[in-house]
Amino acid sequence: MISKPTNETPEELDELASEYVLGTLSAELRTQVQQRLCDEPELRAAVDAWERRLLGLADLAGPHPPSPHLWQRIERSVNSVSRQPSLIAAQSLSWWNLLPLWRGFAAAGLVATLLLGALMLTQTTVKPTYLVVLVGPQDKAPGWVIQASNPREIQLIPLGIFEIPADKALEFWTKADGWQGPVSLGLVKPGQTLSIPLEKLPPLQPNQLFELTLENPNGSPIGKPTGPIQFIGRAVKVI
Repeated sequence: MISKPTNETPEELDELASEYVLGTLSAELRTQVQQRLCDEPELRAAVDAWERRLLGLADLAGPHPPSPHLWQRIERSVNSVSRQPSLIAAQSLSWWNLLPLWRGFAAAGLVATLLLGALMLTQTTVKPTYLVVLVGPQDKAPGWVIQASNPREIQLIPLGIFEIPADKALEFWTKADGWQGPVSLGLVKPGQTLSIPLEKLPPLQPNQLFELTLENPNGSPIGKPTGPIQFIGRAVKVI
């Protein structure tokens, strides 16, 4: 059994749960999380919350029929299994009861759906190397997706249209580990997809912070966020 680290903060636990659901952990860390899920209600609740939080993005991906090649592989696998009925009967119960295994399958399917949905929104065949889901800090509802196929440009994709006060504007910020403070990426109109170059910034990093804050119509007057955070998330490297 893997015990909980003694110095693990709630923020670190929530981040671990998010990476587990997105399927970006190493094989070793993923196994550790699966073992901890059986004995840690807090971690299990965080994983469940992230699965519910991101499930709405599944609606972004329409039907995607398998290719003929994939159907042939499925048929070969089914035929192979049918020739081993006694082995399957002996193992079926133990496999069915492996809850962490099914959690893993669900997480793998979820991250595939998220990526497919983001790609469909931009109508591109380029697979993103980074993905960020920006959620509301209170209800954790996903509001925007950020994707990047290279470390020098990102696409900000809205998942809906959001109303903001007439005398306010959304300002886009980012901050990576080691930076002195957040850097503005400009003003954002609700419901508008944007491609934002990052040539004046260091390359994207895993865990890089992105957020949208409510500022004055012309943006923050001091070059730093002054208004309340509307959406926030961190970058996850997916390939």
